[in-house]
Amino acid sequence: MPEKKIKLTRPELKRYRDALARYQRYLPMLKLKQQQLQLAVREIVRQRRAAEQAVEEIETQLKRYQTVFADRLVIPLHRWSRPSRLVLTRKNIAGVEIPVLQQVLFPEVRYSLFATPPWVDQALIDLREKSRRQAQLEVLQQQEQLLQKELTRIIQRVNLFEKVMIPHAKEAIRRIRIKLGDEMRDAVGRAKIAKKKLAVALAKELASRQQAEASEQ
Repeated sequence: MPEKKIKLTRPELKRYRDALARYQRYLPMLKLKQQQLQLAVREIVRQRRAAEQAVEEIETQLKRYQTVFADRLVIPLHRWSRPSRLVLTRKNIAGVEIPVLQQVLFPEVRYSLFATPPWVDQALIDLREKSRRQAQLEVLQQQEQLLQKELTRIIQRVNLFEKVMIPHAKEAIRRIRIKLGDEMRDAVGRAKIAKKKLAVALAKELASRQQAEASEQ
């Protein structure tokens, strides 16, 4: 926050007091959201790592097909194993909308069971399983990215409130109070002096009247 010149006035004191009350009321809500996001990110990271391991496991399993995949097949297994559509829903976590994978759809396939090698069925199942796991991993990565972005923003706001805005408001209130206190003391001092001068003037006037009355007698 850029340094702003503080007006040492009563209206400014009220403005800073109101602002400080807002900051102190809003800060706990920000911290609660920060905690919720931290827990959510921690859980998503755990799921993402599990999904990465699941993809590695299916890739290891698919290595047994390397030799047969090298043969030129009429059946487009890799094309059939790519998702035709991902069914996604949305979920709200601490005010952040994230995608949730519900289903992975694949194109319909038709081929002759008698004219194809016996391993084709299982290979297609395994390839599609890899696509499912990869899709789940990508969605989890999106979730983590969205939540982490919001968490970073909330942490910045918490730091702004705690380290800049609240201290600035408190310092402004302190300085204005000192200034107003000095002005009040000065005003009281001036009032006392004025009262004393008035008392002296009245005393002189009274003495003058008494002297005039005495001379008339």
